Amino acid sequence: MKKIIHIDMDCFYAAVEVKYRPELKGKPLGIGGPPNTRSVLCTASYEARKFGVRSAMPSSQAVRLCPQLILIPPHFDLYKAESRKVREIFERFTKKIEPLSLDEAYLDVTDCKEFGGSATLIAQEIRRLIFTELNLTASAGIAPNKFLAKIASDWNKPNGQFVVRPQDVEAFVKDLPVEKIFGVGKVTAQKMHNLGLHKCSDIQKYSVFELQQWWGSRSQELYNFARGIDNREVITEWERKSLTVEETYNKDLTSFEECRKQIPGLYEDFLGRLERGGYQESIKGMVVKLKFFDFKQTTHEEVIHSVPTVQDFERLLEKAWNRRGEPVRLVGLGVRLGTTNKGSKEDDDSSPQMRFAI
Repeated sequence: MKKIIHIDMDCFYAAVEVKYRPELKGKPLGIGGPPNTRSVLCTASYEARKFGVRSAMPSSQAVRLCPQLILIPPHFDLYKAESRKVREIFERFTKKIEPLSLDEAYLDVTDCKEFGGSATLIAQEIRRLIFTELNLTASAGIAPNKFLAKIASDWNKPNGQFVVRPQDVEAFVKDLPVEKIFGVGKVTAQKMHNLGLHKCSDIQKYSVFELQQWWGSRSQELYNFARGIDNREVITEWERKSLTVEETYNKDLTSFEECRKQIPGLYEDFLGRLERGGYQESIKGMVVKLKFFDFKQTTHEEVIHSVPTVQDFERLLEKAWNRRGEPVRLVGLGVRLGTTNKGSKEDDDSSPQMRFAI
């Protein structure tokens, strides 16, 4: 039985800013550009979130929701430096670390001897060290696998932790909303709701074969996650070459305008992942991908050294669409990364972030 910890730093970018500028403590902060630009927020402090301000929100909208919001341009070199310090604390307990971004990671402490091998006490000590040494706070989830550990880390945020013991897995997952399942976005969740699937216990009523009629190759994964089963290993870091977001549609998009309307939603997901990972300075190109009704696909790329805008992707999309001008079943967008960026297997080029609309 594995012992997995998911550590999630609390409001990391904003917390780092407060650490070096104590006069900002307790004030609503947004990390992003000025409201008269196209900038979106990397994150927002808890004080700002009370007003509905959130990450990936345009700065102009955030200021309308919270007029007293203090906007701070991101300082990624500083965030990366603090992230390395957090990583050093992790390494005192295990070398099996899978970073997901600058502010979160999985730790496999199955073989850790500290605190009698108690993952709960190890997580507690890691959080204590982060606070006492770095003046930052973190939340933790402790469970037998990655899926459950990540969900558990949200249970007692901020600055808390939650444990899912092996004997409690069945009771824990049965009432989980389907939105908690890894890879289930808004579109897929709505499809599930339409089928009467609202909780994991609803999915548990179906066999893998029965689920295949709706989710094809993903049916086994959904079957397992709904039962709290996750056999993925904690994998150490390696170089990341790209970051992409894709969405597959059950009904083909028959015009360029239909495809164009999908860009803002995809862009929001893309931008959130880009900024959470701190990859902005490593961008070497942008790409749009289309998969047509007959499963043939095309991509269109351009060299770019800054964060692409929605308009950049729309322009690229039009070029890709004009190559065939036929119904599309998948739209994807992303960037190529040309310098060394460490990420997990889930974030590797071979595994783009998928959003299913089926």
